[in-house]
Amino acid sequence: MMRALWTAASGMTSQQTNVDVIANNLSNINTIGFKSETAQFKTLLYQTIQSKTTSANGETKPVGAQVGLGTRNASITTDFTQGSLTQTDSTTDFAIDGKGFFALQNLDGETVYTRDGSFNWAIGNNGGVMLCNSQGYPVLDTYGMSIELDEGYNTSLITIDADGNVCYPDELNNPQPIGYQIGLVQFSNPGGLEKSSGSTYKITDASGEPIMEIDDDNIQKSKIRQGYVEASNVQAVDEMVNLIVAQRAYEMNSKAIQAADEMLSQANQLRR
Repeated sequence: MMRALWTAASGMTSQQTNVDVIANNLSNINTIGFKSETAQFKTLLYQTIQSKTTSANGETKPVGAQVGLGTRNASITTDFTQGSLTQTDSTTDFAIDGKGFFALQNLDGETVYTRDGSFNWAIGNNGGVMLCNSQGYPVLDTYGMSIELDEGYNTSLITIDADGNVCYPDELNNPQPIGYQIGLVQFSNPGGLEKSSGSTYKITDASGEPIMEIDDDNIQKSKIRQGYVEASNVQAVDEMVNLIVAQRAYEMNSKAIQAADEMLSQANQLRR
């Protein structure tokens, strides 16, 4: 069997994954806090046809002859560059200006992380109000606890400052911290985070443990912007160009399969 068939087939398979990644980027172009992804490729094993020392006298030849056997997807990397901050009319929308992540507690009790700061106030377990995301996951504070206020607070008067402190107006109508602070974390390698549903991430050995910003003075602190959300960093024009390139690469690999098929057909007809 001709190597070209399997080599070109591997290219088509890899480009199909590339198109899948691009399609996912385009489908999430309006998803708050979404980070674009890029498919990376690497070559497969090489088959040695002629080594550098194959002469009868053991003479060293300058170059050998190796044929590549195709390509495969090496990884799908995430671009964590800052998306544009979009102003909203909601006081429970928050955007992170920096490298931080919000910490949430999912339904399984696990801590997950997100850049999507579209939150709401909901009725908590103790009858008060609790800050949570659209899926009902509680937003965690700097101690890893949910932010749940007593029932006497008017949520329309609650504000969050740039450091994440939950504030409520005093007798003079000046916002004052009431003892809660939204926790922001960073990672040594955010690209190693495991992607989950709802624009959330889970930690892995590759990402490292979360670094609480308030506890580490060696990292640049992030700021919280109330009344804003971070838009997706997907660039539609770039993705369309990438889609065209992937489609052309897929087409060229299919042409290679057709050429190999025609060569095999001609070889089979030689005995006639």
